[in-house]
Amino acid sequence: MAQRTALYDWHLANNGKLVDFSGWDMPVNYGSQIEEHNAVRTDAGMFDVSHMTVVDLSGADARAYLQILLANNVAKIDGMVGKALYTGMLNQNGGVIDDLIVYNMGQKEDLKQSQWYRLVVNCGTRTKDLEWMTAQIKHFDVVIKERDDLAMLALQGPNAIAKHAVIEPELAEAISKLTVFQGIEVGEGLYARTGYTGEDGLEIILPAAKALSLWEQLSAAGVKACGLGARDTLRLEAGMNLYGNEMSDEVSPLIANMGWTIAWEPSERDFIGRTAIESEKQAGIAQKMVGLILRDKGILRAHQKVIIEGVDGSVIEGIVTSGTFSPTLNLSIALARVPVAAKIGEQCQVEIRNKRLTVDIVKPVFVRNGQSLI
Repeated sequence: MAQRTALYDWHLANNGKLVDFSGWDMPVNYGSQIEEHNAVRTDAGMFDVSHMTVVDLSGADARAYLQILLANNVAKIDGMVGKALYTGMLNQNGGVIDDLIVYNMGQKEDLKQSQWYRLVVNCGTRTKDLEWMTAQIKHFDVVIKERDDLAMLALQGPNAIAKHAVIEPELAEAISKLTVFQGIEVGEGLYARTGYTGEDGLEIILPAAKALSLWEQLSAAGVKACGLGARDTLRLEAGMNLYGNEMSDEVSPLIANMGWTIAWEPSERDFIGRTAIESEKQAGIAQKMVGLILRDKGILRAHQKVIIEGVDGSVIEGIVTSGTFSPTLNLSIALARVPVAAKIGEQCQVEIRNKRLTVDIVKPVFVRNGQSLI
């Protein structure tokens, strides 16, 4: 039987269309995916993302351990309790085991003043992530604890924070002062200015027993419940990667447009995968990510073939990694991985149902904060 979040019964009672998502019964929508998408772009929507895996990591060597485990450097968030960092966790070959967010949670008396970090990883990679993290502990004084007692809600949209202030007014001032990728721990909850939609908002990690009450209050305040379908179209419009599509164990962060998440300095920080991606960087990457726009009828989808004709008449192929209909732009968009060797112009072709359709090539980000970038 699939796992269920604390909001499972609410989803059922409110017409949530449940699907199996990496072993979890999760709502893909509540009737209209487009309405849910547009609510986040123009007002406020909320997502049950309690299927995500939350891991607390503590111990005297927690910082040193994470500096080896992660491609980004947690030293960047030293002294900033609640600050978040986006990063990849790489294998020895430089492939991405997972992408994740790590929070500096500071120190606590009950942890004997040890360092404390909170990681949020993908549910689909949960087993291999935990196995990999455990295998790398070796001589480090570190304790890894999966927090399956917690739930996670994502409140997103231009009016998201204002609507949350109506529900929990005592937190409004503190939350209003948060900068992007910064969080604050209040009681048993962590409120962070993070998200996966290209809009402002909060991700809230709280005890599972308290999730339903907050969710219902937000719903009563006019925040629209949204399913994972809208979450995917929103993240794709924002040019955000999806694990298993844009990145994987075989795809490096350099190819997946994640070069900005790699901390090369200090040079002596020998994080896992560094040697491989340094060699790749020096040699030059073989592929890169681009954005595609189809202005004719049709829908771009993952795994469709991309055909690029060189100026010399040669033909080079790439692949669509993610594609969808964009409700904000009212046309089809995609992210694609193409050979760097290709003499890319402003257009190429995508093969859809044995037909080649012309698409525009753009930067791999389409919409941010409700505004078109194309």
